[in-house]
Amino acid sequence: MDAFLSLPTAHCHAPHPDRPPAIQLKKEIKTRAVMTDESSSSIINSALRTYPWSAVGELPRSDGLSLTIRRQRTTETVDVKGRLPEKLRKTYRDEDFILHEDKKLIIFTTKTNLSILKQNKHWFADGTFKVCPDNCYQLFTLHAMMTNAIIPLVYGLPIGKSNDDYNQFFEKLFEQDNFQPESIMTDFESGTIKSVKGMLPNVLHKDTF
Repeated sequence: MDAFLSLPTAHCHAPHPDRPPAIQLKKEIKTRAVMTDESSSSIINSALRTYPWSAVGELPRSDGLSLTIRRQRTTETVDVKGRLPEKLRKTYRDEDFILHEDKKLIIFTTKTNLSILKQNKHWFADGTFKVCPDNCYQLFTLHAMMTNAIIPLVYGLPIGKSNDDYNQFFEKLFEQDNFQPESIMTDFESGTIKSVKGMLPNVLHKDTF
């Protein structure tokens, strides 16, 4: 990782003289994670501007710093009951964004997104394991085609990747409307395939996209 050395600016503070640079760096990163909506890379780059060259050998790994940010934001973005706060439950257009929330699964979508999904007969499902909160296993998304582009419409955060995890996702989705897709394309995840074939037996299933 590149390290940068510059004078303090209005947006960052000089290191505390009695605190090791690596500890000071993590402290500043945690503070910015809570106080701003900046991306992880922006927060890390800003904090590195005053990191001393003499302590480069103690510099934490970038993936470790990113994990620190995610953990800090996870800690600060739940209420006393462990539920998502109001500021995360609405979109910028003031639409409800939480379809379902319990300890095993959170589903994000809007009525507008569900309407678009219903109008589309060809769905695409995908899961990624790299960009999700630490207390969840993956980010599972359901997509449809709009104006020659595939866009995500429903976002799920399950705690695992078993058949039951995917079944719960589709069950909560199908409770909202009478969806009748003609085809669905997924990756090669066995839990996804088994769930799709069980929950949508009359729908054409295709692998990968």
